[in-house]
Amino acid sequence: MNVVSCQGVMKRYGRGNALRNLSFTLAENSITGLIGRNGAGKTTLLSIIAGLQKQTSGEVRVFSENPFNNLKVSANTIFIHGNMTFPAAMTLSELLQTAGSFYHNWNNQLAERLLEYFSLDPSQNHNNLSKGMKSTFNMIVGLAARCPLTIFDEPTSGMDAGVRKDFYRALLKDYIASPRTIILSSHLLNEVEDILEDILLIKEGEKCLHMTVEDMKEYAIGISGPAAAVESWIAEREIIHQQTAGVNGTYAVVRNVFSEEGLERARLQGLEMTPVSADSLCMYLTSKTKGGIDHVFS
Repeated sequence: MNVVSCQGVMKRYGRGNALRNLSFTLAENSITGLIGRNGAGKTTLLSIIAGLQKQTSGEVRVFSENPFNNLKVSANTIFIHGNMTFPAAMTLSELLQTAGSFYHNWNNQLAERLLEYFSLDPSQNHNNLSKGMKSTFNMIVGLAARCPLTIFDEPTSGMDAGVRKDFYRALLKDYIASPRTIILSSHLLNEVEDILEDILLIKEGEKCLHMTVEDMKEYAIGISGPAAAVESWIAEREIIHQQTAGVNGTYAVVRNVFSEEGLERARLQGLEMTPVSADSLCMYLTSKTKGGIDHVFS
């Protein structure tokens, strides 16, 4: 069963398109990483899925319904983002109690344990917290709600490294205990890769790739060696990234469509073949040029 379905989705602001012809589906009980650089359209897409905005064109279905201003979608979805606001007069403890009355899967014991673990004072007000503490409290709400569709948009903003690691571990452990569809947006794939099942990579509002993490690790291969040899080997192949390496060398990343025999022939020609991490691949695919920053100095 697909929890989220987008077909040909576009979102226009003025003369520009934030989203361009996006089509994909997200299955039930899965963790998907929405990956892209700042300004790629991640927050716009998530706002549309959560029913807070309406797309300009295309079709969006969440739980088989149009999510915009939809009570069913709202009751079964939580959207955690950096601009969340809460009533200033309510304490953190009161906010958790109120959330428990709205979300039918609310786990108050989990919320209280996380509040204690992260040393958040229940008598404090949300607007008096630091940026990192606000993100931590928002994360607690997102986990404890246990909504069938849980959306985290750059949830670790302001958190220090230790808290970020704790958050990702808490998310994975609670997902195992209570499976649901989770979308986690980030521009730092290396931090979240280990907990993801699928990656949806977008660039300037368009889909680049949508596949499992394991498939992404096999998607490309790096080739390095003397410039002439590399240029000859990658001719007529799908080049993802290319840069100079040393004085007379070249490093290129190409689509991995090689057989073992083909890779062995390349090695015999003095070329070095190396795997490309999912994080590096995402960086290369979303770069403005295939040469990255080297393009500026060429």
